Amino acid sequence: MSDDLVFTDEKLETAMRPGALAWQILVVDDEPAVHDVTKLVMAGFEMDGRGLEFTHCYSAKEARAVLAAPNDFALILLDVVMETEHAGLELARHIREDIGNLNVRIVLRTGQPGQAPEEQVIKNYDIN
Repeated sequence: MSDDLVFTDEKLETAMRPGALAWQILVVDDEPAVHDVTKLVMAGFEMDGRGLEFTHCYSAKEARAVLAAPNDFALILLDVVMETEHAGLELARHIREDIGNLNVRIVLRTGQPGQAPEEQVIKNYDIN
């Protein structure tokens, strides 16, 4: 056995698999610029040979309506402060408790200093 390192062609590993469905990402934020930057930064990103497909909501109320329909979101990028100071946290609670979706990953984002949730809230709602 050799101690030589063998590298595979990364392009082969990350190439989009034919017929692979894109990861479904829900972006919930009341600032249109945040949606634009998110798309710009994540454009062309692939994971496990799958690209990303975005659904955009501009309020927690709009997100509740989208989440009420059958969906396969892998990730929700969620603003904390929207219609109210805690609209994002209330939506996270709704997703986990009312809808019962324990699989989707939720990442909280906020541009408001001092509005980060307490550690207990993060643990209770399995927020990333």
